[in-house]
Amino acid sequence: MNPKSKRPQGKTSTSRRKNIYRKSKYYQERRQKLLIAAGIGIFVLVFILLLAGIRGCSNYIHSRKTASKNAVSMNVSSDSSKSASSASDPSESDTASDSTVDSPVSLTLSVVGDCTLGTDETFDYDTSLNAYYENYGADYFMQNVKSIFSADDLTIANFEGTLTDSTEREDKTFAFKAPASYASILTNGSVEAVNTANNHSHDYGDQSFEDTLTALDNAGIVHFGYDETAVMDVKGIKVGLVGIYELYDHLEREQQLKDNIAKVKADGAQLIVVIFHWGNETETVPDSNQTTLGRIAIDEGADLVCGHHPHVLQGIETYKGRNIVYSLGNFCFGGNSSPSDMDTMIYQQTFTIDADGVKKDNVTNIIPCSISSAAYDGYNNYQPTPAEGDEATRILGKITERSSWISTAEGSTFTAKYNSNNDSQSSSADTAASDSDIVDMNSSASNDTDAETYDESYDTDNSDAE
Repeated sequence: MNPKSKRPQGKTSTSRRKNIYRKSKYYQERRQKLLIAAGIGIFVLVFILLLAGIRGCSNYIHSRKTASKNAVSMNVSSDSSKSASSASDPSESDTASDSTVDSPVSLTLSVVGDCTLGTDETFDYDTSLNAYYENYGADYFMQNVKSIFSADDLTIANFEGTLTDSTEREDKTFAFKAPASYASILTNGSVEAVNTANNHSHDYGDQSFEDTLTALDNAGIVHFGYDETAVMDVKGIKVGLVGIYELYDHLEREQQLKDNIAKVKADGAQLIVVIFHWGNETETVPDSNQTTLGRIAIDEGADLVCGHHPHVLQGIETYKGRNIVYSLGNFCFGGNSSPSDMDTMIYQQTFTIDADGVKKDNVTNIIPCSISSAAYDGYNNYQPTPAEGDEATRILGKITERSSWISTAEGSTFTAKYNSNNDSQSSSADTAASDSDIVDMNSSASNDTDAETYDESYDTDNSDAE
């Protein structure tokens, strides 16, 4: 038989076997499974690609929002070709920033003391700040001072506590925390910036500090402290903010102070505010560490120095035409439901900045307040309230008296004055308040001894000192 004649028969046999196989139930089921598996694979691949695309867009939008927010709130001089090129030449920095002021600009700043927006887990919840938040909401706390803060150009507070869900409490006498939503107390009260350098910033560990900064960011509150500085654009003027934690380290913080002031100068700051958390609790006179660091801050270029931690009011010193407010006391203070001393103040100063820099006209407005609208009833309802009548006179007298106790470098004594019209836009060049509107405590002294009474609910444990 011719071998070639078998080839067509072989091909026909193979083709038949393939056709039979393809018609078999096994082949059909296997093919169906392969198609289903391929379909699922394609679907999963498309889903992964879509998810990656969505996440990429989300991250891009978030980064753009964050960049935009930082550009508005921090405004670190990236939009100005005239900002200082380095911190090593302060005079060059000053000249560069001042040259951008075409005509005099008036800025009114309000500064207040300790804002502890939370509670300690050992406190009676029914009388805690957190209970008031649950019952009355965020607007309740600052409602009696919001009109003052809304009328100024910038309000600065000391944020003392944490906004966190962490349960990793530090081993210390008092530790304060609240949910992140409590940051809205500041936003709704027209507080724009806070210092975070204090002995309660890490009450629930490092994570609680990071959580707090995130909560403040989400609420639109500018924060500064430790080695974090801020430069805000206010009415076209760049305001530099520095926060220093002095406890334990005392004068060893001098270099950090100098470096941070130089940093905001390099970032184009035209007006510099330095905030200290310093001093000794319940002491009514600043110690030598406070006076030394406060004066160094002004020597380095600060236009205003304010402090807190003593939980009571201390006096004010004018040094080289700039003011050092040694202790602002408590303000919206969740650290005690019935402190022995509820006196506080809103320190206001109106600055005029022109092509030559910040004028030394020293236009101040000391607004005497209580930390509670229920102070007469002897308890803290966490609602700071301006004092009136005899109470306003008494608190102003206390501030003036305690200012006279300071061994000032220049031998002068600061006199506390209160413009009851709360015209925060006024300055020496603007319309001044009438004499009847100003309470001037030139010689009045307070006999209040509450501030000298030690209160055990004030925290003396600085275990989170950095």
